Amino acid sequence: MNVRLAEKEGCAGLFLRLRAEGIANTALLTAIEQTPRTVFHSAAYADAAYHDRLLPIDCGGFAESPDLVARVLACAEIEPGHRVLDIGTGSGFLAAVAARLAERVITVDRYKTLVQLAQQRFAHLGLGNVIARQLDGLKGVSGEGSFDRIIATCSFDGMPRQFVDLLASGGVMLAPIAGEEGGATRMARLTKIGSRFEREDLFVVPYTPFIPGLAAAL
Repeated sequence: MNVRLAEKEGCAGLFLRLRAEGIANTALLTAIEQTPRTVFHSAAYADAAYHDRLLPIDCGGFAESPDLVARVLACAEIEPGHRVLDIGTGSGFLAAVAARLAERVITVDRYKTLVQLAQQRFAHLGLGNVIARQLDGLKGVSGEGSFDRIIATCSFDGMPRQFVDLLASGGVMLAPIAGEEGGATRMARLTKIGSRFEREDLFVVPYTPFIPGLAAAL
């Protein structure tokens, strides 16, 4: 299939699914439409880029579906002027869409390969307000001040309290938290109130646990 046609038809189908879920944020939908998803996947997956399914990426990982990206970003409620930390770059699609909504996005990943590919994709799309870095996401980032939003796409065993100090007052963190005794992993919306988090559990997500440290080879 022609890539441009795949983009047009895929985006139309995605928007129908999102509106059926009640996601109708114009700024978010526009940001998704302006970020061609086929740029973030190999040609072999161009026809499936907009399907509601996981797709393999480099370094043995996977990219979440565009439906899940939209759902997470809708819950993040990113506004112009916000500074965003994206933990788990993956394909870079989530960070690229967020960059069209925010003032600045820092995205980090343990894999150098994924960071380099994401940087190339951001440059191709002319996104100058998003920066990819190879870092251990569990340690956050230093020298960047506080963030209005933090989005993690790897799961935690419990409340990620180490990130409270990275959030601005009233800031929000979207974090997958594994259920007890093998229960389902759910995305949680954590709002910073004073020096603690106020937690709201949202929906089940397929994210895998964090792997600490930097990848030695990839």
